[in-house]
Amino acid sequence: MGDLRHRLDVFTARFSEHARRGAAPPRAEGPPDTEDYWRSVRELFTRDVTEQNLRELVANETQDTFRYFSREIDFARLRGRPWYTRYPLTVWKVYLAVAYRLSPARRVLFAVAVPLLVAGWLRYGLEATGAWFATPASALLLSATLLFALLVLELRDKLVLKGDLEIARQIQFGLLPFEPYERDGVTVCAAMRPANTVGGDYFDVIELGDGRLAVAVADVAGKGMPAALLMALLQGSLRTLITAGFRGADLVEKLNAHLHANIPANRLVTLFYSELDPATGRLLYVNAGHNAPFLLRGGNGLLRLPATDVALGVVAGARFQAAETTLAPGDRLFVYTDGVSEAFDARDCEYGEARLQALLEGHRHLADADLLHKVQADVLVHCGSVRPHDDMTLLVLARGTAAAQTAA
Repeated sequence: MGDLRHRLDVFTARFSEHARRGAAPPRAEGPPDTEDYWRSVRELFTRDVTEQNLRELVANETQDTFRYFSREIDFARLRGRPWYTRYPLTVWKVYLAVAYRLSPARRVLFAVAVPLLVAGWLRYGLEATGAWFATPASALLLSATLLFALLVLELRDKLVLKGDLEIARQIQFGLLPFEPYERDGVTVCAAMRPANTVGGDYFDVIELGDGRLAVAVADVAGKGMPAALLMALLQGSLRTLITAGFRGADLVEKLNAHLHANIPANRLVTLFYSELDPATGRLLYVNAGHNAPFLLRGGNGLLRLPATDVALGVVAGARFQAAETTLAPGDRLFVYTDGVSEAFDARDCEYGEARLQALLEGHRHLADADLLHKVQADVLVHCGSVRPHDDMTLLVLARGTAAAQTAA
């Protein structure tokens, strides 16, 4: 526990330091130093700015942004046209290319703002005089144009990042076994809904080669790209250890030691790891700080499989113990992450495990995929207009007759 306390102290110190940096400076009792204030403001806008930076902004970044938005336009077909039709068509096609990359609602704003900006320039261009740039209206138009140019540059960066995230999502979803698994009377069905484009939840189904089946569900603390990267590390490490011959509690101990040495001190992973013998229904499992799964008996019974040990990545030399239960024919094990039970609505009311348990008991007649869909839909109904703040993963491990049931 000494190492755990040390890591928590380090994390608290980092958090406190960050809070102090973000906090407003204490008020001075005397009058503020105006000269120091304006010196700080000047340094804010001039620090690290070089002539090369400005040259790249005007030349390179502008050209890169234009190429990004116009890369799908065939300019070769416009070269043979006269200039008075070629240039307007080029502007029109670039305008459509930018609008196409926006969401429908933002596309409407873009469609209104750009023509108004162009109309403003045409008006003042026709009314230009020697003192044109001295008028307040012209200064406002110029500032709006500069702001529009800045937003276009930022939009390019955002869309590039969004494209990278979509590729990362495809890769992450390709790593996970979304296709239902069925063999030797055992079925596994899973569903996942990341809070962002990518997430930190993980589930896996691995054949162990000795007739047994490993099923794992994990939740990396946090969400988004950092959690997704750690999720990939978790999957690779778990599969490598299984290939090396580790099983049960020994496997989880090795995995914990590896994660403790390779993830940030303020991160942890909850894991439910199980090994099922399809012939006998014997289920060996380790619950490392994960939400207690629900074991739906073929009749009307319901059990919980509570945590047996601490989460992974917290204590380097933590010892883990495996527990054991039996899946009789018709039993189903429902495993989930805290994005389900800790979903909140607009009034900050939690979905809660009690509501989840009541739903599972009331809809145990549903087929596996329908049950997952029902739970996910009920959570979203509870959230209402509030977007779920955490990843949601649900998995059903079924043995025997329950796998063949159909929706009533």
